[in-house]
Amino acid sequence: MSALDDQIDAFLVYLGAERRASPRTCASYRRDLEGFRDWLEGERLPLDAKRHELIVLRRWLASLFGKVAPATMARRISTLRSFYRFLLRKGVIRQSPAALLQSPKTPKGLPRFLTVEDAFRVVEAPEADEPRAPKLRVRDRALLELLYGSGLRVSELATLTLRQLDLGAREARVIGKGDKERVVPLGREAFAALQEYLAIRGQFAPRGEERDANDPRPHPEIVFVGQFGTPLTPRQVQNIVRRYGILGAGRSDLHPHALRHTCATHLLDAGADLRSIQELLGHASLSTTQRYTHVSIDRLMEVYDTAHPLAKKKSGGS
Repeated sequence: MSALDDQIDAFLVYLGAERRASPRTCASYRRDLEGFRDWLEGERLPLDAKRHELIVLRRWLASLFGKVAPATMARRISTLRSFYRFLLRKGVIRQSPAALLQSPKTPKGLPRFLTVEDAFRVVEAPEADEPRAPKLRVRDRALLELLYGSGLRVSELATLTLRQLDLGAREARVIGKGDKERVVPLGREAFAALQEYLAIRGQFAPRGEERDANDPRPHPEIVFVGQFGTPLTPRQVQNIVRRYGILGAGRSDLHPHALRHTCATHLLDAGADLRSIQELLGHASLSTTQRYTHVSIDRLMEVYDTAHPLAKKKSGGS
């Protein structure tokens, strides 16, 4: 095992234990750093961060040019900065060779979202999904209502526990990025759909076993489970959303995050202020939430161009 392997392991331990980064985040850092390590080994360069200079890092990044997207390149540069900054703080190195690296500019597209009509069609689509088992239709409706009504991330929904629900107050305590907790309201439709699902949740039971409707033996904590009682994975949630994106709105590309964007956009259009939306979604920075103002302004311009008398007058050449 090389010195670099030990340095990478120490960094990952720090991320998980001190920074409380999610397993997914740690896995992403590991992939990037192991890719860097493999390149160093192939180039017969030192496997020790103490002996790395800026030119070595630039050579690795140059080898990736044209092979990865700008966003991926930016992430790998960020990984290098974090890694060498950690080693600098620990006294392993005297200066960071990654400090002078510049990230490529990545275009920031506007969030994708559904119209109000399409959003309603998507969340109501399970009711008409005849091939689907009745209990799955009830669960799927509750799942979609929470994603759209409360703006949850897919990871937040997949890990939501029964103890996080306060049905009396019609709210849920959600654990978001960085293990930050926030309270989200359960709207009227989401609350009703969730109550209907929880009433039959006991029917989601292991294969081949008879179950009473009130049997508590599906997973004792996770709210949304599969038909045999195991917690739904984020990928399974994505597949459910995609299914009803097709059935409800003819959108085969619909993703859970699009429902979160839709929630924020519709709240903004209805007059909610940015600070309230930021708190609901758990955004660390208001600048993230402000992206939705651009969406609404674009929609406003479209409406203006098609409906405002002055716009019609100009288009008519008068």
